[in-house]
Amino acid sequence: MVEIRLSARCFPTEDRGKIVEAIIRLFPDAEVDGDDPIVARSASVDAFRDILRRYRIRDAARAVMRRGQKGNSTSFLLNKQVAAIGKVSFSEENHPLGDIEVTIVSDNIDELIDSIAPSTRMEKHI
Repeated sequence: MVEIRLSARCFPTEDRGKIVEAIIRLFPDAEVDGDDPIVARSASVDAFRDILRRYRIRDAARAVMRRGQKGNSTSFLLNKQVAAIGKVSFSEENHPLGDIEVTIVSDNIDELIDSIAPSTRMEKHI
């Protein structure tokens, strides 16, 4: 079982629809609710995985997800503005307009991270 929880602030200067669209671009099956914060739930990492592969950022994504791992979950921040155009940019710090907070929970989080962002580095064989 996989559960993805997303949350993003919607400041008065922002268009809620654009934030929802940004979330849907990364997680198309997300069910979105709320105004501030906007919260969403998803059960599929397929589109997110495809974006990481397409833009060749699997190793970076893998490092971020491993760094955010706690128990059976991992948490990380995504830049809202970049997500609005269907791309992924991990945030190490909060931006003035905020980020999309993502928490992925799985019975086997290590295996899930491996499937979302498999290592692309060649392993040395002795």
